[in-house]
Amino acid sequence: MILIALALVAGAQAATHNGSMTDTAPTAAAQPTDPYIWLEDKDGAKPLAWVAAENARTLPRLQNDPRYARFYAEALAIAAAKDRIAMPMQLRGRIYNFWRDADHPQGVLRWTSRDGYADAAPTWTVALDLDALSKAENKKWVWKGLTCLAPDERRCLVALSEGGEDAVTYCEFDLEDGAFVSGGFVLPTSKQGADWIDADTLLVSRDWGAGTMTDSGYPFVVKKLRRGQSLTRAEEVYRGKREDQLGTYGMVMQDGAGNSAVLVQRRPTFFTGETLIEDGGKLVRLDVPARTFATGLIDGQVVFETSDPWGRIPAGAIASAPLTEVRKGRFTPTLVFAPDARQSVDRVTTTRHHIVASIYDNVRGRALVFTHGPDGWAQQRLALPDNASIGLASATEQSDDAYLSVTSFLAPTTLWSVTAGSDAPPNQVKALPARFDAAGLVSKQFEATSSDGTKIPYFVVHRKGERLDGSTPTLMTAYGGFQASMTPSYAAITGKLWLERGGAYVLANIRGGGEFGPAWHDAGRKTKRQIIYDDFAAVARDLFARKLTSPAKLGIYGGSNGGLLMGVEFNQHPDLWKAVAIQVPLLDMIRYEGIAAGASWVDEYGSVSVPEERAFLQKISPYQNLRRGVNYPEPYIWTTTKDDRVGPQHARKFAARMKEYGLPYLFYEDTAGGHSGDADIEQGARLNALQMTYFAQKLFGPDPVK
Repeated sequence: MILIALALVAGAQAATHNGSMTDTAPTAAAQPTDPYIWLEDKDGAKPLAWVAAENARTLPRLQNDPRYARFYAEALAIAAAKDRIAMPMQLRGRIYNFWRDADHPQGVLRWTSRDGYADAAPTWTVALDLDALSKAENKKWVWKGLTCLAPDERRCLVALSEGGEDAVTYCEFDLEDGAFVSGGFVLPTSKQGADWIDADTLLVSRDWGAGTMTDSGYPFVVKKLRRGQSLTRAEEVYRGKREDQLGTYGMVMQDGAGNSAVLVQRRPTFFTGETLIEDGGKLVRLDVPARTFATGLIDGQVVFETSDPWGRIPAGAIASAPLTEVRKGRFTPTLVFAPDARQSVDRVTTTRHHIVASIYDNVRGRALVFTHGPDGWAQQRLALPDNASIGLASATEQSDDAYLSVTSFLAPTTLWSVTAGSDAPPNQVKALPARFDAAGLVSKQFEATSSDGTKIPYFVVHRKGERLDGSTPTLMTAYGGFQASMTPSYAAITGKLWLERGGAYVLANIRGGGEFGPAWHDAGRKTKRQIIYDDFAAVARDLFARKLTSPAKLGIYGGSNGGLLMGVEFNQHPDLWKAVAIQVPLLDMIRYEGIAAGASWVDEYGSVSVPEERAFLQKISPYQNLRRGVNYPEPYIWTTTKDDRVGPQHARKFAARMKEYGLPYLFYEDTAGGHSGDADIEQGARLNALQMTYFAQKLFGPDPVK
């Protein structure tokens, strides 16, 4: 149910930033003074006192509803269930998994043998217990992943976040011993990225001190750090620019044949970059389009994904080139796969000898394997269930074994093993037990016509034989940004808490996303974003025309960039919705560049420093466009104090402005969990239960949901 943080992401390569307003924040010249700038002091005593008062007003309204306790218990039971699929990580010839449940709310890193993993109840050995570590160190450590040294994969850098922030601490961990390495690498808390060059050398991008972080709070200086060196003695490899939006990072690619490449990737904007490759101790810049990036290495072939046309390679395609040629900087790529107008490449990964890719065909998943030969790349489609989303769960350069997940709205998620390149069909190895009764439900795909005539696909899940009289309580969501695709998935909590109780669910594939490749995204960037908002409203009106629901029974929700979508829809079409949940949102688009990591998203939203873009942002910014006396629906606005990506400032100011105007609203700020609200399973259950109670009150009415 909670849908946030799909794309406002710098990934695990994040940099330290306290989320408060910086000295370089754009000024709001030629507009009235903002009376709520003081709420931008993220951790200040006065703003936190305001938060406490707002929480004290909102929580009783929701938690005293008898439905809340039921929703919380059901959401927690789903999140903590011990029969969930333990998603695999292939390391050291074993299967590793990071696991949370009621006994381990922070989680454990554990492993079993490859054969043992196929058992219904594998025997697991715990390698790292975050609950025990958190207790011992009096911190709330949140798992953020690990990076291991190939090919033996014994030594790893474990990334841990305190409270769920994007800023992480890296610590060297020995998987064989199940212990942190005494005297090993430790990279203190920062938004940062690190990779292994060899057993004694790291390639690190982080906060090295004054003048090494971008204005958006990301690192732009890459250094080599050798074992035993202090950070002050690390050797600089490359320096980006302070004005870069997303920073500069190092990465090391290796394949199963022993080839390796050290690369540096500078990101002047969120979507564009330049890549340099080390050759003979020098860095050589790759002559490739700005939105073309190396994503893997296989049998000496560098694999690329491109969002720009590249010679004969179309935008949205997968391509390759020999590593020996890539090192020269200028080379001619070979086409691996080109999607058609209704397809898109979702994810690409490599095994020892093959590429495995998940693609979408009219928002329906497919999995393809590509094999390189003397005549180019051969393609094989994997025989997996249709009308579903395909996820690449795990692959490794050490073998051709891979795991793929298959999920859809009504069928529980399944996990399949495959040996890439073989004739053997995929084998189902795991299946999630049903979490809600889907027997009386159906999913359908429709299209709405947007303001410019474009057909916008969307999915609806509802009861079979539902009365088409507009009376069905319905939840609708979308994202609409950063080329992030919204695809069918088995949302167990939504199914249990909403669909089982007679509600319907709608997923809209509006522009700005990646469902149909880069063009679908580019259609809604910067000053063209109004079409994204028109698409969403068009889907709502199409629902009404089909009498699947009505304005009095429609609730909408979205988080992060989707929270901005909610804020705009709330302002522009208050008559179309009865309930609006605005999650960890951007809402002040005039000052967003100076709040948290906001400056890194100028390539998506535009900048107030550009007159044309400022004029557009002024027109759509939810905070600036709230009006007194408008009959808005009462929204539920929630955020987290620990969010160092978008920051809680937007949500706070929006709620304060609504209060000033005498408009009804609910506001809640959780004190942990970062942008994703994932500090532990209890927080996730709480956030889901609060939001679902709000929707039940608005769309089902005061009587308890049956």
